[in-house]
Order: sequence, then structure tokens, then C-alpha cells
Amino acid sequence: TFELHNSVEGEVRIYRPTGIWDDRDAVLFDTGLPGYLENIRSNLKRLTGGRLNKIIITHQDRDHLGSLPEIINGFDSKIEVYTHEQTRPFIEGEKPLIRSGKAVPKVTVDHVLTDGQVLPLCGGISVIFTPGHTPDHTSFYHHATKTLITGDALTANEGRLQYSNPRYTLDKEGAIRSLKKFLVFEIETVICYHGGICKGNIKERIEELISGK
Repeated sequence: TFELHNSVEGEVRIYRPTGIWDDRDAVLFDTGLPGYLENIRSNLKRLTGGRLNKIIITHQDRDHLGSLPEIINGFDSKIEVYTHEQTRPFIEGEKPLIRSGKAVPKVTVDHVLTDGQVLPLCGGISVIFTPGHTPDHTSFYHHATKTLITGDALTANEGRLQYSNPRYTLDKEGAIRSLKKFLVFEIETVICYHGGICKGNIKERIEELISGK
């Protein structure tokens, strides 16, 4: 994972796209707000030698897909776009983003994902449909490293898992119900787009959040 920084009304916000790669594929989860192409390119150069051939978008919020058009047009190689079937219309400009009411520049989705699907990428990535934060939200589990990539389904504060930010969560009860889907996976590491990396007692902490503790 790496950090993208932005200042909104004097408040510094940090976004954490995640990269997973092997000899064949270099996968990026989420792209930050518009304008992060060069930042992402420099981080990928450090991590993957500059390789990128897959992008997976967790949901339609602007801070997750904003730089997608720039990245698709800014790399010489073909980059395939993956997202859940409910997110596809937002990426392809058919629907306006829920929060802003504005459509984004169209990007073609190459692979439409469904809940429970296992992608044959980098040792296997499971698709976990986790609506709540937004109706289309999806999380991902990387089998080879036992890593859960939550998008905004969970946040973190100083290494401790927390609920999705209630200020931006459209269906709070639905978001908590979605957390139950994580319990079937053997998770050693959690990467939250807002908050970073968490390790240790992951299942127990998720169970606490589900029960309201």
C-alpha cells in the first residue's frame, strides 16, 4: 500500500491504494481523486518497477475512482479494469456518482465481478460484495498473503479496526451486516483505504464490531 495526500478545508486526508503483484500481473486497488497519475506512477515504479496491467475499483466514490481515466490514458500498456456489476454503470458514465450527482469521464470496464468470484490473479483474489457504505461497495481477499482489502467497508485508527465512517455511510445497518462476510476468511492483515494496515486478532475485532462493542 502507499499514501496519497489531499487537503480539504485545511484537513489533511490520506488515501491508501493497494498494489499486489507477481511475475505476470501488477494489480492496483483504487486510484484516488483526480490528479494523482504522477504520484501513482512514481509509487508503482518503486513497488513494481512501473508495471501495471490490472485495476480493481472497490466502489463508485470519487476518491476511489477519480484518477482512473488518467491512469488508463497515461500508461503505454493495456490496463484492464475490474469492478462489481453494480459499480460498472458509474465507471462507464451511465450513472452519476451518488454523492456529487455528477458523472465521471467514461472508462470501459473489462471484467464485471460478482460476489464470491475468485480471480486467478497473484495467487487468487476473492470478491466480497459488502454494500452499506455505498450500495455497490465490494471488498477483496488476497489468498496468498491472507490479506483483506476493505476499501471503505472498514476504517482504522492507530492500527485498530473501526466502522466505516458514519458520516459517509449510506446504510449503516447494511454496512455492519456486510462485515459478517469477512469471518469465513483466515485474515492476517487488513488494509483500510482510510486508516491503513491492521494486524493481530482480526476476527475477534470484526466480531466485536458486528456485536456493537
